[in-house]
Amino acid sequence: MLYIGVDLGTSAVKLLLMDAKGTILNIVSKEYDLSFPHPGWSEQKPEDWMDAVTAGIRELTEGFDRSEVAGIGAGGQMHGLVVLDSGDHVIRPAILWNDGRTQEETDYLNEVIGRDKLSAYTGNIAFAGFTAPKILWMKKHEPELFARIDKIMLPKDYINYMLTGVHCTDYSDASGMLLLDVKNKCWSREMLEICGISENMMPKLFESYEVVGTLKKEIAEKLGLRSDVIVAAGAGDNAAAAVGTGVVGNGGCNISLGTSGTIFISSDTFKVDSGNALHAFAHADGGYHLMGCMLSAASCNKWWMDEILKTEDYAAEQKDISEDNLGKNHVYYLPYLMGETAPHNDAMARSCFIGMTMDTSRSDMVQAVLEGVAFGIRDSYEAAKAMGIDVKESMICGGGAKSPLWKKIFANVLNIPLTIPETEQGPGYGGAILAAVAAGEYQSVGEAVKTMIRTTDTVMPDPALAARYDEKYRTFRRLYPALKDIFPAL
Repeated sequence: MLYIGVDLGTSAVKLLLMDAKGTILNIVSKEYDLSFPHPGWSEQKPEDWMDAVTAGIRELTEGFDRSEVAGIGAGGQMHGLVVLDSGDHVIRPAILWNDGRTQEETDYLNEVIGRDKLSAYTGNIAFAGFTAPKILWMKKHEPELFARIDKIMLPKDYINYMLTGVHCTDYSDASGMLLLDVKNKCWSREMLEICGISENMMPKLFESYEVVGTLKKEIAEKLGLRSDVIVAAGAGDNAAAAVGTGVVGNGGCNISLGTSGTIFISSDTFKVDSGNALHAFAHADGGYHLMGCMLSAASCNKWWMDEILKTEDYAAEQKDISEDNLGKNHVYYLPYLMGETAPHNDAMARSCFIGMTMDTSRSDMVQAVLEGVAFGIRDSYEAAKAMGIDVKESMICGGGAKSPLWKKIFANVLNIPLTIPETEQGPGYGGAILAAVAAGEYQSVGEAVKTMIRTTDTVMPDPALAARYDEKYRTFRRLYPALKDIFPAL
């Protein structure tokens, strides 16, 4: 049988077609618009997602026996607020994960309601990107639209609803709403009350590998698929990417270098970071995970190359950075283009370069961007170590992981081996694996990844270089506290 994986990203939806053994047969990508109505805002039209998914699935399956398609599973951008009225029409454009308008609401939740209460209710504190602050913002600034809300969901759940007619979500994605009691896997009545919404507005909860429904007849006809094709609940993009790299069960780790950057540590048991630098979320395998997320990762390099250097040849810009220069750069870069979540939780944080001199070169600046992102991930890695978690190795995926230099920098900044998966398709691959489990192809997510996930290479740290980077990191982590009070004035 065949399975479709959907990676509902921020700039495009990427779809893949996979057989039961995990071999990818076809890949299609469809872009859609991203809107910035005001500085710091970020929105998209959910209807555009569905149009792209519909066109993409038809193109993806062209030339294949569509009757062999047994399931669809999605990994999607997290935290986005999608609201429907009583007729299941979209009320307003979705407010996305990287939208920074909710600092006032985030401060209210953390300072007035209180971090301790939030952590007790959900296992997490409020971040500007989370869904609950967006609901409070809408309640205050768009009361007429807020009054029309009948259903609240996340981006990939809108796709699943359009495919099946079922209002659904999964535990991993719901964990990032600040509305879920993550430990007990149920909606938090206290948080719903704080946000002024009811449980009737919330979608039904599923494990990521469970079937939420089958294709609606009219959708099946539109896609050219059988109406009994199952749709899995799917997962948040990071949990789906972790499945796609085989990071399930206890003690696994994955680093993702996409538009945002994450370090994802899987666990059989629920754990909470007392400092709340790491998110405590459910995992797509039925367990839990800790995750540190930085808002701008590979997007820092893209911004530097595309907007500042005006080049598309990323590799050429890195070729003059020799191994001798690693760990010796005198230029530092703070990777906070969109503010920052872990560990600072500061929507006002901004990117900057510091340490330039008359002999600073173009390559030094390029290197500083790559190192700054690695140092940002290490901030979350250090938070995990402070909890007593011993990460001995990690997988690494995402667009940024295609750079051999960047992988080498990461391996030495973190001082752990980094392994590269053979299939570099992140959330879409994980979504397809979840669909295969939901369809009964495998008994569990763990069994599925043992069969499907293969690796190609491991980048080992060098003790001397790791020691140099350890010293550089000590300086890096002093920069944000020194500049924190200046950022709001900017």
